[in-house]
Amino acid sequence: MHRRELFKAMASMGIWGIAGPALTSEAQVARATRGMPSPKIQDISVIECEPAGVRLTVVKITTDQDGLYGYGCATFTQRADLVRPAVEKYLKPFLVGKTTDRIEDVWQSCYDSSYWKNGPVLNNAISGVDQALWDIKGRQAGMPVYQLLGGKCREAADTYGHAAGPNYQDVVASAKQYIQQGFRNVRIQVGIPGMAGYSAGSAGSSKYKPLHDKPFFEPLEQYRRSLKLFEVCRQELGPEVGLLHDVHERLTPNEAVRFCKEAEKYDPFFIEDPLSPEDIEYFRQIRQSCATPIAMGELFNNPHEWRPLIGERLIDYIRCHLSQVGGLTPARKIAILSENYGVKTAWHGPGDVSPVGHMAQITLDIVSPNFGIQEYTPFNERTRQIFHGCPQLKDGYLWVNETAGWGIEIDEKEAAKAPFTPGRNNLNGGWGEVRLLDGTVIKQ
Repeated sequence: MHRRELFKAMASMGIWGIAGPALTSEAQVARATRGMPSPKIQDISVIECEPAGVRLTVVKITTDQDGLYGYGCATFTQRADLVRPAVEKYLKPFLVGKTTDRIEDVWQSCYDSSYWKNGPVLNNAISGVDQALWDIKGRQAGMPVYQLLGGKCREAADTYGHAAGPNYQDVVASAKQYIQQGFRNVRIQVGIPGMAGYSAGSAGSSKYKPLHDKPFFEPLEQYRRSLKLFEVCRQELGPEVGLLHDVHERLTPNEAVRFCKEAEKYDPFFIEDPLSPEDIEYFRQIRQSCATPIAMGELFNNPHEWRPLIGERLIDYIRCHLSQVGGLTPARKIAILSENYGVKTAWHGPGDVSPVGHMAQITLDIVSPNFGIQEYTPFNERTRQIFHGCPQLKDGYLWVNETAGWGIEIDEKEAAKAPFTPGRNNLNGGWGEVRLLDGTVIKQ
């Protein structure tokens, strides 16, 4: 709706002041637009920025109604340069002129238009469109998106922080800092001297001598140190704190089964990604061996990966990356499927999810009866300068915005001041390699 049409509609409803339109609420504007033609997609653009050393990609959909637009997260940090052309060269020509009110239909048609499906570049591009359409729908209704999904099941989303360090006591000290802030759950990761351990610094030199000059890793050393870390943290932090740990697929399937079995006595909140998507059949062995809670899904792209794990109740938490699976629309379906099988949600929430994506996750957290926990990553000041309305953390809980849509606005001028940089050894955001002692490359 153009502004003059909006004013005419508002005048007919008595929402009018002496000198023109009165100050109105979002609900009043929404009332005025009811019954008018559905907005159409006028333009689709891509906003790229790197405010914290991590590449973020957001899709902006502009409609033919003045001032009505929406944002959606399409962040694929490791291959960020590929998302923009996927959106601008393929999805934009396909979607311009379509109405914004058929979100499911848009998702399905975009999904089918490439013929070959379920790739991460396509899924992230579709996610940007999908989440932007939900944002537009909320702005039209004058409601936060969670209201369009049925309303709250809880007031806020419980979270966990990342406690890490090169040594056991460093991890304990980090965990205590989170606990003092009100967190009830912490993920614990410890480094290995001289090695490229996951998500923890390395102190000292290694007793191992690799046959190459690349970053290296010895799985059994990580196996032993991680179990010892659980023992130390339980002794130092007590039984009430929820302890999580990310294996990050770095063990062999057999080692992963043994690790989950050995970790059971430390009562972990969950063990994350003990296996890679290529090895999901081994989850049956884990379930047969122990009752350790398992979380999986960070690298999932398609239903063939999560469906058997949920349907056979082989995991306890599903933790997909929302943009990686295609946005809010498919993630909502994953949450509902999981609910029917007693599997809880624990969406992937690292720094390489934009604040828009984080808000989409929190929206699902508060509307899903089977919510489990939400991964938390703080937003730095530079990110907050670009994204206004970032999710708020209070006493270890994340709170959803109560304003229309996602409740987030992007300062595009500030975003342009933080462009993509080559980063990570000029790999354009991609990861390098980590190898075993003999030079074999491993999964990261």
